[in-house]
Formats: sequence, C-alpha cells, structure tokens
Amino acid sequence: MHIHILGICGTFMGSLAVLAKELGHTVSGSDANVYPPMSTQLEEQGIRLCEGFDPAHLQPHPDLVVVGNAMSRGNPAVEYVLNQGLPYCSGPEWLSRFVLQGKWVLAVAGTHGKTTTSAMVAWILEYAGMQPGYLIGGVLKNFPVSARLGGSDFFVVEADEYDSAFFDKRSKFVHYRPRTLILNNLEYDHADIFPDLAAIQRQFHHLIRIVPGEGLIIRPRFDEALAQVLEQGCWTPTQSFAVLDAERDEGGRPEPSGWGVRLLQADGSVCEISKTSHLGSTVSARLQWSLSGRHNVCNAVAAIAAAHHVGVDITVACEALGKFASVKRRMELLGEVRGIHVYDDFAHHPTAIETTLDGIRQRLNEIPGSRLIAVIEPRSATMKMGVHQSCLASSCRAADLCLWMSGAGNGLDIEGIIAESPVPALNFNSVDDIVAYLSRHCRAGDHIVIMSNGGFGGIHGKLLSALAA
Repeated sequence: MHIHILGICGTFMGSLAVLAKELGHTVSGSDANVYPPMSTQLEEQGIRLCEGFDPAHLQPHPDLVVVGNAMSRGNPAVEYVLNQGLPYCSGPEWLSRFVLQGKWVLAVAGTHGKTTTSAMVAWILEYAGMQPGYLIGGVLKNFPVSARLGGSDFFVVEADEYDSAFFDKRSKFVHYRPRTLILNNLEYDHADIFPDLAAIQRQFHHLIRIVPGEGLIIRPRFDEALAQVLEQGCWTPTQSFAVLDAERDEGGRPEPSGWGVRLLQADGSVCEISKTSHLGSTVSARLQWSLSGRHNVCNAVAAIAAAHHVGVDITVACEALGKFASVKRRMELLGEVRGIHVYDDFAHHPTAIETTLDGIRQRLNEIPGSRLIAVIEPRSATMKMGVHQSCLASSCRAADLCLWMSGAGNGLDIEGIIAESPVPALNFNSVDDIVAYLSRHCRAGDHIVIMSNGGFGGIHGKLLSALAA
C-alpha cells in the first residue's frame, strides 16, 4: 500500500510515517516546513519528502492519505483529496486501526512532559528486555528512531490532547484505548482550539472513560485540575505520586498507597523512589541520572510506576533511567565553544520555561560565576494569542538574562513582559541581532538555553558558528 502523509514533518506524523514504513508500506509525505531533526530521520528511513502542498505530490494517487491536524480546508492538497474522493483518515485513527489493536497500550497524557516521560517508559521496558513498540513525538537518543512496532504486546504512546484532524475534533488520545495511563499534569493550553480549561478537562474525562477497570491511572497527588477531572467519574484504580520534600511541602508523606520521591541532591540528579502498598509496606530504590529539575523527577517516578504496572522491578527501572539519554530538543547540549554552553529546549509554555530554567539553575548553583541566559521565541499558537501574557515574565526568574524574539502576528506585548521581568531582559526583532548580541557579550561559563517549538530561524547553528568565529 502507498500511504501519503500530509504534514509529515510534525513530530507525531513523522513517527507515524516510520511505523507505516516498518509495516511494509510505501510512504511519502508533504509539509510546508521541512527541517531537522525530523526531516533527517525520515530521509534516513527512505521516506520521500515533498516541500509544500502541491496536488502533484498526490499523483499517481496513493492508496490512503493520512491527514495531519495542522491541515485545514483551503489547503491545496486537502482540497484535491476531497475533490478526487481519495481515501483518507486522521493520524490517530490510522494508529488505532493498524497498530494498536490487541496491544497493551501505555499512554502518557498531560500538558507538560509527555515526550520525555513516554521516552522514559519505553526505555525502561526496553532495558528490562520487554521489546516494546512505541510512538513518541520527538527524536529519541536511546533509540535509533522515534517509533517502532516492537517485539511484544506492549506499546508506549505519547497521548496528545490536541485535536485529531479538521474533520475529527476529538483529542488524539481518545483513539488509543490505554490500559496503563499516566496523567502528568493539566493546565490551560492550546487556546487556538480550547476556549477554557474546562474544555480540556472534558477531553481528559473522555480519555478516563475508556481505561479498563483492570487497568491503572497514574496521577500527581497535588494537581487540582486533574482532581476535578477524576471527580467527574473514574472506573479504574489510581496511584498517585509526589515529591516528598518537607522544605517545599509537597506532601510530606505518602498516601496509604502511592509513589514518592525524595531528593538527595537539590537539582534532582540523585533521589530515592519509593512505593507504599495498600498494606503499608514500602519498597524503594536509588536513582542517579544525568537529568535535573523537579519536573523531570516527577516524570521519572510516573514512568517507573507505569513500568511497574507491567511487571518491571523498581530497582531495574531506576537502573534503566541511570542510562537514560533523554530526547532531542529537551535541554539538549548542542555544543560548547570557548567555555560557553549552548542548549536547545522545546519549552513553549510558562510552566515549561520556569521548570526547565529552575532545573538548570539548581545545577549551576554549584558552579561559581556561571550565568544562565534564556533566549525565547514565543511561537506556539497559545503564546501568540497573548494568553500567557501575565505570567511569562515571572517564568524566567531563574535566569540571569532573558532575550525575547518579537514576531509578526504576535499578540504578546513583549515590551510589557520586559517591563515586568524580575531579571534583565531585552527585545529583538531578528535572529541575526540576537546572535550578534550574544557573540559580543557572552563569556566563558555562560549557559545559553534557546527555547522554541520551531526552527527559530536556524539560530542554533548560527550562534555556535558566531561564537567559534
């Protein structure tokens, strides 16, 4: 079968293409913006990429067109599919029909941390010899590709709440029918399709409704938005997790049964993971790994709980995460030039920005003279609509300096954010101006974190080159 994917370079659709190729299909795809790392992965898999949405890319006609949720009416390729009567479906529908049938699905949902936590779950199962299949919306460092069919009945999927397609406005995750479900957290996001938090909570409750009574839901102990979702009705056992930290007062002690984590290092690089059973007995294991930040610690304990549900010992899970290499664009160190470290991070929500910067700040506190510089492109639809205007300034308080990129069609008041910033902040109108500023003012010991959910005009390579020059 020849499958053509519209929007193939999106993280989800690109991973879908890899699965279709592994199933033996001929796979091609179109997208408006073809850039690494996804484009590189697809080309390595022998998948033909077409720039733009010319209907000629659909000739001769494929057997099936899989339509990404970024596609809308008026798109030339979409109009051609409809006018010619070509068979089509959404990406989540294709995944459900052709891959997930008969599988034990472990799904990771939530506003933040889905990609990283999904990668953790898949790696733990792989390390334990369980050969899971997986589809994760990113390029993984512990695996050669971002999706595979696997050699067992276990399948790990990043479960996104965004809608499925222009013709299917349900959240993607309702197609997946998980047996083990992680709910990482829940905040307002995706303002382009959800009018308020209640609308997102409704979709999450649709997901909860399809988890079997013999399955498991893993959730944070102190997330009010998720608690409200569960109060609407839950027919599945739940286990909670929390950071057991008297200093920050996030719970103090476990519930009668549940998961806890104690930080043995302030940055979260060493901690103790524990599980208390309903009978009161506790088992624990030490986790020492390369990641930092309380958000990643929470991701870790959720992933360990999910893996434990399918039979992985806690000690084995901690050993696996000790060898976990994370995901590209998640605090990924791109290079060090003259003692200046440059990172790439996907953060595009105030909470993600705050937790990411706080995580690296905890680590830099041990290195005298280090400066943390945040470079942020407010690119997501929610950001551009100005929804997070009031909390963006404070999200950068862990940095020593914040550089903001203005953009056309941006509803944010960048100057207002700068005026309220608790740290020095500057506004720039071009990538070249940011690169020029950093190359003049940075010094050895600086750590530059570039934050965007897009290509950011190639700033990463330009900055490394400028610093080297």
